[in-house]
Parts: sequence; structure tokens; C-alpha cells
Amino acid sequence: MIFLDGVSKEYKKGDVGLADISLSIERGEFVSLVGQSGAGKTTLIKILLGEKRPSAGGVFFDSVDITKIPSRKLNQYRRKIGVVFQDFRLLPDKTVFENVAFAMEASGKKDAQIKKDVPYVLKLVGLDEKIDRFPSELSGGQKQRVAIARAIVNQPDLIIADEPTGNLDPVNADEIIAIFKKINKMGTTVILTTHNKTIVDRLEGRVITMEGGRVTRDTVKGGFVL
Repeated sequence: MIFLDGVSKEYKKGDVGLADISLSIERGEFVSLVGQSGAGKTTLIKILLGEKRPSAGGVFFDSVDITKIPSRKLNQYRRKIGVVFQDFRLLPDKTVFENVAFAMEASGKKDAQIKKDVPYVLKLVGLDEKIDRFPSELSGGQKQRVAIARAIVNQPDLIIADEPTGNLDPVNADEIIAIFKKINKMGTTVILTTHNKTIVDRLEGRVITMEGGRVTRDTVKGGFVL
């Protein structure tokens, strides 16, 4: 599904964001991307989203090199990806329903489909009873559930969760990870960036470790891949 072929990213000051990364992620995988601040995780995510262009190498999504997609067509590509951020990024003046519906409206979905799909995904993340609440009336864990519902409502092929539990207590963090696992079991590929070693250990899945813009380790359930 995703294949990076010798991807590097250098900045004007000579700083190296990524250095000759080659890796593949298959459809339906759940991958944890770990590394200290400055390891290159954010650069890699931005390249996958088409927000940055690599200095060298190819980035393939379903065999299409996204580095060659014209800027005017990137939005069409990004519709295949749902993104969940650490800071939720909800619209404060919109209800839970409206926050999720906004993602569908931006994709040109019709009202009938919005009225059908939004309640479904809110039930999936356990927020069907909060449908008319505003973000200010929700806990941190509930806000993140809204963000997840917004990310999956358009049925993307890939979910990128960028430190989604960073602002949550352990109980809420576990519940959020359980939702991502549920989404993954439904067939959606998930890339999770996190500093939380406990979460990574509990997932017992593939872990890609980055350091200094390079992949230094790639393991699956304790067995080395690289």
C-alpha cells in the first residue's frame, strides 16, 4: 500500500529531516512509529500527506508516486487519509455532529449521506449520546473520540494518528487505542506515532523506530524485520 524508496529530505540550512529511508507498509497493517523529538517522524508524516516534498526518492501510495501529483490534485489524494492530532483541532462553535459532518461536507457529500453516516461513526466511537454537545462540554478523551470519528467518516484507506494520546490520562489513552484497534480490524491501515512505550508494548505489533532521520529498527512482535 505504502512504499518509500530511498526517501531523503534536506532543508536549506543543511539540516537532514530524512536520510535514505526505504520501507513498505501493507494494507491493513497497524504500525507504531516511534522516536525522540527530532527523529524525523513529523517530516515522514508530512511527506506521506503531501505537505512536504522529499529532496530525493519516491513515495508510493497504491503504486502512485505522490511526489509527482500536482499540487492542485493533492486534496483528492488526501481524501484517502484520515488524520488524528494530539490537540484534537475541533471547531469550538460546532456541535459533535457538526464537527464530524464538516469533514463530509468538505468532501462534497450529500446531506442524506451525512445524516446517515455521522451517527453511525459516533456510535462506533461511543459518542452517540453526545451528538448535540459542544467541544467545551466534553472531556479530553471524548474530544479525541470526536476527532477519530471525523477522521474515519469518509472511510479513508489510511489513518495517521499523530501522538493521539499525548494529552490523555492512562485510562482514556487505553480506550482511544482500543478504538484504533477496532478500526484496524475493520480493514483500515493505521500508522500511530507515539512516545508512550507502554502503549507500544501492549499493541504487540510492528514498531518502526527512527533516529536522526533514519529507520534504525523495524520489528514485528519482538522479531527483527531490519
